Amino acid sequence: MKNDNLVLDKSFLFAKRCVFLYKHLIATSDNRVLATQLLKSGTSIGANVREAVRSQSRNEFIAKMNIALKESYETEYWLELLHETEYIKTSEFTSIFSDCHDLTNIIAKIIISTKENNNLK
Repeated sequence: MKNDNLVLDKSFLFAKRCVFLYKHLIATSDNRVLATQLLKSGTSIGANVREAVRSQSRNEFIAKMNIALKESYETEYWLELLHETEYIKTSEFTSIFSDCHDLTNIIAKIIISTKENNNLK
């Protein structure tokens, strides 16, 4: 992993956190459905960011980043649900949700600035 692309690095580290949380959830509870949903959306963020970096056009870049943004919003939902149903403790939730929300904001800003720099709406 390189330190020259903040969103790539953060999305990869976040995906790792989701994998570890998934492993914890399936080891300590019988709720594989919610754990799997979190795993899928949480790891998809970084996969779509990585695809966006290798896009062939600005429009493709924006489209892939929008998918990453949607996955990030979805991950926030699963984290909130896991917390509200007491599958994860408040301390666990606060930490990982903060990382997810930061990632959501970074991706949203990238999309906005890319559109503004290219006069796209």
